Amino acid sequence: MHLSIHSKPPGFRATILTIPSSVSAQQSAFEAFFLGKKNPSSEVPINDVTITPEGIDIVEYNEDEGQGLQKSYSLDQFPDAASPEDIPKQYISEKKFLLGTDKYGRDLLSRMLIGIRISLSIGFVAVFISLVIGITLGALAGYFGGKVDAAIMWLINVTWSIPTLLLVIAITLALGKGFWQVFIAVGLTMWVEVARVVRGQVMSVKRMQYVTAATALGFGHFRIITKHILPNSLAPVIIISAANFAAAILIESGLSFLGIGAQPPMPSWGGIIKDHYSYIILGKPYLALVPGIAIMSLVMAFMLIGNALRDALDVRN
Repeated sequence: MHLSIHSKPPGFRATILTIPSSVSAQQSAFEAFFLGKKNPSSEVPINDVTITPEGIDIVEYNEDEGQGLQKSYSLDQFPDAASPEDIPKQYISEKKFLLGTDKYGRDLLSRMLIGIRISLSIGFVAVFISLVIGITLGALAGYFGGKVDAAIMWLINVTWSIPTLLLVIAITLALGKGFWQVFIAVGLTMWVEVARVVRGQVMSVKRMQYVTAATALGFGHFRIITKHILPNSLAPVIIISAANFAAAILIESGLSFLGIGAQPPMPSWGGIIKDHYSYIILGKPYLALVPGIAIMSLVMAFMLIGNALRDALDVRN
């Protein structure tokens, strides 16, 4: 956070002094790869710097005409600098904020790039959970029929009758607020459509002659379902998965906007909109429009992918 340069417009430039920390960040290689490397150093936006025999004197950034707060830093605080003249060369740089800064002075572009990790992750995990549950229940209902079909269809209809957002909110409140809780909540609400489509496909495919031949050869139910029926029934499921991916991104953004999604300081696009939607009428609408346009673009991209898959997998084409 750089509170002195908060809410700056896109293209804003600032001179930043990096003060190294004597405490090293302890993290595993796995954590660094997926979550990024921790930076224990602190940064200070400055207006002016003066080299002294003991180190440097700086004037902190102040957008007003008056002088900012003055501070002194000794050479001992900069381990890689051999002399005071080396401090500005190694530890002072000019940074450009391409999308500006948010209300806490954080780089909006960096938070957008990190926030897309939340959207893509919840799309993949939620679709995976929905496919596992939906394909399993749909295949069982379509293949066995009878009481099994009636019980599964009752569960599907009950789940279908509950509004998705309300069900997600209920599951999230039951599991608690957090990153993984949102994954589970969204995944548990998106399996219904997959199950209905798989059930219909299985009911149609199981009447084919090759399924009858497999049954006559004495193959077990598990082998018939997994080796003969499901491989010929999954084309519509792939199309639905792309649409569910887009729906999961929208649901996660809505939950983060309501405050029950990914929790601060973890950035998410819905959370960024929540923090800055009031700025639309305060003369800085880009703080809320940028993540909104990003969500719209990402959802549209996956919807176009779904339409392309539908055309590519259509046997009539």
